[in-house]
Amino acid sequence: MTSAAPHPKASFVTIAAITIGNGLEFFDFITYSFFAVVIGQLFFPVKNSTTGLMLALGGYGIAFLARPVGGLVLGLYADRSGRKPAMTLTLILMAVGSLGVALAPTYAQIGVWAPIWLVGARLIQGFSLGGEVGASTSLLLEYADDHSRGYFGSFQFVSQGLSSLLGAGVATVLTNTLSHDALYSWGWRIPFFMGVLMVPIGVYIRRHLDETLGPVAHKGESATATMKDAFQTHSGLIWSGVLMILGGTVATYITVFYFPTYATHFLHMPLSLSLWASVISSAILVPVSIFAGRLSDRHGRIPVVVWSRAAMVVLIVPAFMLLVAHPTGVVLLGVVAVLSVLLALQAAPGIVFITELFPRPVRATSLSVVYSVGVAVFGGTAQLIVTWLIQFTGSDLAPAWYMIAAAVISTIPLLWLKETAGKPI
Repeated sequence: MTSAAPHPKASFVTIAAITIGNGLEFFDFITYSFFAVVIGQLFFPVKNSTTGLMLALGGYGIAFLARPVGGLVLGLYADRSGRKPAMTLTLILMAVGSLGVALAPTYAQIGVWAPIWLVGARLIQGFSLGGEVGASTSLLLEYADDHSRGYFGSFQFVSQGLSSLLGAGVATVLTNTLSHDALYSWGWRIPFFMGVLMVPIGVYIRRHLDETLGPVAHKGESATATMKDAFQTHSGLIWSGVLMILGGTVATYITVFYFPTYATHFLHMPLSLSLWASVISSAILVPVSIFAGRLSDRHGRIPVVVWSRAAMVVLIVPAFMLLVAHPTGVVLLGVVAVLSVLLALQAAPGIVFITELFPRPVRATSLSVVYSVGVAVFGGTAQLIVTWLIQFTGSDLAPAWYMIAAAVISTIPLLWLKETAGKPI
C-alpha cells in the first residue's frame, strides 16, 4: 500500500471549515453543564440541593443515551452518502435541540412537563452530536497525508476546546454581570440562543468542502450490509476503541466541565470564580492538543498516550488533596491547568489513533459508534457518578480515584493494538 498524499486543498482554512461546525455543536451541547446548578433549581426543585443537582446532571447525562443511536444512524449515512451531507444534517438537528432548551418553560410554569420538555430537547442534541464526531474526524484525517494525520486530527479537540472556552466565557460574563434574578429568569438561556444563531454559519461554510469518501461508498448496499461489515469484521477494534475512549472522556468531563460544579457545591467557592476553571482548561486544550498531535506524528500515538496517562495517574490524587486542603482560586486554577495539559496530551493522539484503526468504507460508522458509546456510558455519567461517590463515601477525593480507575482500564487495549502513526490507512 502506497503512502497517502495530502488532499490538494488541505490547509488551515480547510481544517477550520471542517471543525467550525463541530465546535458549534459542542458549544450548544456542553453549555448545559455550565448552568447545571441553575437548571437544577429551575427544572428539578427538590428540598435536598444535592439531589436537585444530581437530577440536573442526570438531565445532562440523559442526552448521551441518544448519542449511540445518532452515531450509528448518522455514521452509516456518512459512510454511504458522504461526510458533507452527514455533517450538514447534524448541524440542523443540533439547532433544533438547542432551540428546544432555550425555549423550555420552567417547573414553576408548567410543572412536571418542564423536565420532560428539557429531556426531549437534550435527546435531540445527543442524537446530533453522536454522528458529528465520526464524520468530521474522518474528513480531517482523509484530508491529511500519512505524516500529518496527528496534526489534522488534533483539531477535533481544538474545536472542542474553543467551544468550551466560548461557553465558559459566556457563562462567566453572564454570572458576573447579571443579577441573581436576571440570571435565573432569562440569562441562562442566552448561550442556547447564540448556538442556534451560529448554526447557519457552519452550514454555509461546510458547503464548500470537498467530499473525501470517494468510490468506496456503500451506494449499492443496504444499511444492514454496511453495519454487518463494521460490526462483524471490525468488532474487536470497536470494543477496543470503546475501552480506549473511557479514560479520556472521564478525564474530560471531570476536568473541563465538572470542576465548576464541584468547586461551587462541595468546596463552597463562588460560581463566578469556579467558572474560570473551565475557561483556563478550555484555553489550554487548544494549543496543547495541536502540540500533542504533532508530537504523535513524530514519536507515535501510543507512547504519547501512555506517558501522559501515567503522569495523570501519579498526580491526580495529590492535586485533589491540595485543592481540598486549600480551596482558593489560585489553587483551583493551578490544578485545572496541570490536569488539562495531561488531558490534551492523551486525548488528541487517542482519537486520531482510534480513527486510523478503521478502513475508509466503515470509518465514520465505526468511529461514531466507538466515540458515542464510550462517551455515553462513561462521559455522560461521569459527573453524576462522582457526585454520588462524594455523597456516598463522604470523601471529596472520590473524583480523583474514579479518574485513576478509568485511566488504567482504558490503557489496557494498547497491549494488543499496533502503532498507526506514519502508516497508510
